Amino acid sequence: MPQSPGHATQPIVSRHVAVIGAGAAGLVTARELRREGHSVVVFERGDQVGGLWVYTPNVESDQIGLDPTRTTVHSSVYHSLRTNLPRDSMGFSDYPFVAKDDPDRDPRLFPGHREVMMYLQDFAREFGIDELVRLETEVVRVRFVEEEEKWKIKSKQRHKEMDEIFDAVVVCNGHYTQPLVSHVPGINKWSGKQMHSHNYRDPKPFQDQVVVLIGNSASAFDISRDLVGVAKEVHIAARTVKCETFGKQPAYDNLWLHPMIKNVCEDGSVHFQDGSFVIANIIIHCTGYKYHFPFLETNGFVIVDDNRVGPLYKHIFPPALAPWLSFVGIPFQVITFPMFELQSKWIAGVLSNRITLPSQEEMMEDVKALYSSLEASGTPKRETHALDDKQVWWLMTYFQYKFC
Repeated sequence: MPQSPGHATQPIVSRHVAVIGAGAAGLVTARELRREGHSVVVFERGDQVGGLWVYTPNVESDQIGLDPTRTTVHSSVYHSLRTNLPRDSMGFSDYPFVAKDDPDRDPRLFPGHREVMMYLQDFAREFGIDELVRLETEVVRVRFVEEEEKWKIKSKQRHKEMDEIFDAVVVCNGHYTQPLVSHVPGINKWSGKQMHSHNYRDPKPFQDQVVVLIGNSASAFDISRDLVGVAKEVHIAARTVKCETFGKQPAYDNLWLHPMIKNVCEDGSVHFQDGSFVIANIIIHCTGYKYHFPFLETNGFVIVDDNRVGPLYKHIFPPALAPWLSFVGIPFQVITFPMFELQSKWIAGVLSNRITLPSQEEMMEDVKALYSSLEASGTPKRETHALDDKQVWWLMTYFQYKFC
């Protein structure tokens, strides 16, 4: 069980804090930090707030996402995307995500991406967060200056670079931008095309194509149902299947569900583990994303290993650098916006000395205990931050700090 929240033994103080990213996590973090009395600067590389919810038709120059020199696009939102959570569960505690009486807005219970973006932009205006955000400003480097016990941030706005010093940094840059691509035996000689779902926008380019999607999570099923109206055939290769059964899917004439791909061949064939195969034009990797912090220099105190960001106490604080470095929004398979809010309340209170963290040694012991429990349960390292049915426990862990 989590330790009881500590109470301040030092005077309440104000810190100068950098927040990286102006999506949902960054916006609510900035709001909570300022409420706690901190001065805040939010760095946002895009031209408006909203993070991944800002749709763009643009895609990357390398659509599979393997070329490190490719032109990059932050958002992974496709044109037809709607929320898979009801809007009532997506709002912040004192700013509910209610339907607007406006013909330009989306009143549905599961609204489209534009409505979520507009909600976030409404939130930013309502609480004056816009004035804290530097748009079109890319964070190039974040480095801890040990002798000063401060963070030095190099940022770039257009062609102008700037170095600044902060007391603390909160990383809110999201984790739906850097594609994670599955290994497919024979792919180097395969004659078809490949892309990652990060670069999928609409079904038009797939007219009369035979498409294979790898993955069995939300994006694979969303995109497959987007494609069935235009593609000749759509085949989903799934590692595990919870509800559906393999084979042709009911209610569709051109949609099949298969076990995972065994290998692909130079003739364009894609062979599945059950012995079936198809001749395909394109493979779309709906295989998730990597945690990616190219700007962050921590001298090895924080690393990403098989998509585990660690060590992090309660998925937020690296023990050796706490509380001066923290992360909001690392967990996935969660109710995101309420989690962001609770995490940011905790961080803001710790930075002001209103709440105390356990010692570095105690935090590391907690992290080790989590890793041991995951290993004992057979949970792969890459699923360290997947809360799923454990999210209520974790939300309660964060919630206890809200009223400290």
